[in-house]
Amino acid sequence: MPEVDDQMCFACGEENPISLALKFEEIGKNRVKAEFVPGENHQGYNGIIHGGLTATLLDEAMAYVIGFKGIKAFTAELNIRYRKAIEIGEKIEIIGEYKNSKKSSIANVHYARAEIFAEDGNLKAQAEAKFIEADN
Repeated sequence: MPEVDDQMCFACGEENPISLALKFEEIGKNRVKAEFVPGENHQGYNGIIHGGLTATLLDEAMAYVIGFKGIKAFTAELNIRYRKAIEIGEKIEIIGEYKNSKKSSIANVHYARAEIFAEDGNLKAQAEAKFIEADN
């Protein structure tokens, strides 16, 4: 991964006291995975994770899979499909997958997708995103 100072990252930062503490691992050439169990402080409606946190989990998976390819990029567009509620205390798996890239006259654009699954394999949410390669 490119060197990034992300110790205070809300999603994965080890020095951030309110971090979600996500730990992604490569599970293939273009795939990453992390597990997460939302707590009461992650609620939107009673007993259900806040939709914004679901978006964060999906976005982080896609950012990580791009980062594991050695690319430093930021989210330019994020499209989410919420399928089923993620309950507080429910263990979930977040999968990120790198799809492809295109060169434009402005910047390199990278495409990724992510999915969140319950332990029983039910799809909870999915997303697709465009990432713009950062200037080094």
